[in-house]
Amino acid sequence: MQAIPLDLYEELEGLDPKIKSVFLKLFEYLIKERVTKDDFQRLTEKVEKLADIVAELAEAQKKTEEELKSLSKTVAELVEAKKKTDEELKAQSNTMAELSKTVSELSKTMAELAEAQKRTDQRVAELAEAQKRTEQKVAELAEAQKRTDQRLAELAEAQKRTDQRLAELAEAQKRTDQRLAELAEAQKRTDQRLAELAEAQKRTEEEVRTLAQELKRTRQDLGGLSLSFSYALENEAYRMLPQVLKKYGLELEAKLIRKEIAGEEINFFATAKRNGKTVYIVGETKLRLDDTKKRDDVFKQLEKRISAVKKVYGDVQIVPLIVTHFAKASMLKKAKERGIIVVQSYEW
Repeated sequence: MQAIPLDLYEELEGLDPKIKSVFLKLFEYLIKERVTKDDFQRLTEKVEKLADIVAELAEAQKKTEEELKSLSKTVAELVEAKKKTDEELKAQSNTMAELSKTVSELSKTMAELAEAQKRTDQRVAELAEAQKRTEQKVAELAEAQKRTDQRLAELAEAQKRTDQRLAELAEAQKRTDQRLAELAEAQKRTDQRLAELAEAQKRTEEEVRTLAQELKRTRQDLGGLSLSFSYALENEAYRMLPQVLKKYGLELEAKLIRKEIAGEEINFFATAKRNGKTVYIVGETKLRLDDTKKRDDVFKQLEKRISAVKKVYGDVQIVPLIVTHFAKASMLKKAKERGIIVVQSYEW
């Protein structure tokens, strides 16, 4: 703020003492009050208004002086008053000088305040920009937080499903444990049953072993019995066959015998005449002649016997013979196809 111009002081001295006193008190009040930037601005505006008022008052003063010229008495008083005013102004000159100095210092301070305010404004602008960036960052963080909240909600829902699944698995495990307990109990009963079966198997094996021995003895007995029947059939056949064979055009030259030839046992062996020619009868005994595999081997056995005879007697004519108690039709057919005479015991 600049110091009050000198011409303003001159105009103040030209004012009415009361008016001048008001202005001086006003200046003293304004100087004594603490001045801020806003106050200083308002003070400047007031001073400018006061300057206008002073100018107007000066103009009015001129008019007054013109009027005072016509009033000598008043002029004389005014001169006296002016002298007093000059004395007062002289007495107050130091005060005005100090006021000027104070105003100058105030101007300097205000300039410094203005510079500080400029730096403050710059700092405020920087802070505003930083605040803008902060708000942007906060908005980004808010968006990220929103996504985080959404993700947390999704995770909470997934956790809810996981908890539900775990509860289901726990229930399934409970049922599994119960089932395992039931299976363990069943296994226990099974083990007990297996033990009982093992014991029963042991007894069965013992019984089977006993039965096998008995069966072996039975087979031996049956074998012996079968052999006895075979011998009985053969013995009966030796006696009855000569008459039976005559029906087949065979006349025995010698009685039928059992004979071993080339290592083969021949049940029936003899020579006979048929149509004036000598033939060799080679026969086998079979209690039953059916189409089971075992009994079907009789044809093979008979072929072996015939081969043995031819090996010893040469290429002679052979009449194959089978003597049996019973022969099935299918076996009779097979025998006929092979040229084998089958004699059943009921025929004699």
